[in-house]
Amino acid sequence: MNIIAIAIAALLLPSAPLADAKPLCRPCSPKPPAFILAGDSTTAVQAPGGGGWGNGFLSFLRAPPAWGVNKGHNGATTVSFVKGGDWANVTRLIDEKNAEGFQVWVTVQFGHNDQKPDKNISLAQYTTNLITLTRSIHSHSAHPILLTPLTRRSFPTNSSHHATDTLHNERLATIAAARNTTGTTTLLDLNAASLTYVNRIGRDAAHAYDLKEGDSTHLNDWGSVVFGRMVADLLLETEAGKCLGPWIRPNATLSRAIRDGVPA
Repeated sequence: MNIIAIAIAALLLPSAPLADAKPLCRPCSPKPPAFILAGDSTTAVQAPGGGGWGNGFLSFLRAPPAWGVNKGHNGATTVSFVKGGDWANVTRLIDEKNAEGFQVWVTVQFGHNDQKPDKNISLAQYTTNLITLTRSIHSHSAHPILLTPLTRRSFPTNSSHHATDTLHNERLATIAAARNTTGTTTLLDLNAASLTYVNRIGRDAAHAYDLKEGDSTHLNDWGSVVFGRMVADLLLETEAGKCLGPWIRPNATLSRAIRDGVPA
């Protein structure tokens, strides 16, 4: 069975909702959360080479006592993030924050660069790499959150409400990875949520979030807030979110705009 077939089969499993790969089923921790964000430029801090949802998400934390850091790396793949030393920095931070008395959560979102032909990363390898990262998070006594990749805001010339679904296979592979990990893994389908939202608001409104003119992949500062709110709301809908809710500040106006599919 190929990886797409495996992913589709995972989607059809009736035993668990899409928002969670495996339910938490444990009491909430009294410890404040520490969020470590791992991923590519669509997670990373806004800079000339990229920018994603990460800082926007962190802006909603009740910090202190909650804590968070954005370790997204422009141009990263599931391979380079490990080989280049970024993952070692993440696991070091996990250990430090555990020792400081936090409950540690690690978000993992890749796909934009893994899909590029010159990276030579197959969908099967991409899935295996994500599983390996979640196992590493578990081994360091932290909680993994896998996110399907943020959509690109690229529209065909003849349609302003049907963005090109360029990360369809990476979405399915990420879902398959979450469903095939041991231990508890929270899954957020950011790809589906972000694609639905940009389709509803349309091309012109969607491009208002672009890092710069012509860049329909990366987010500017406000785009980071909007899609960071989307991530926060997706998380709050999960079993994990039932415990994390007190640590995440609400923004009813922004959440309502995203829910109703109107420009924020």
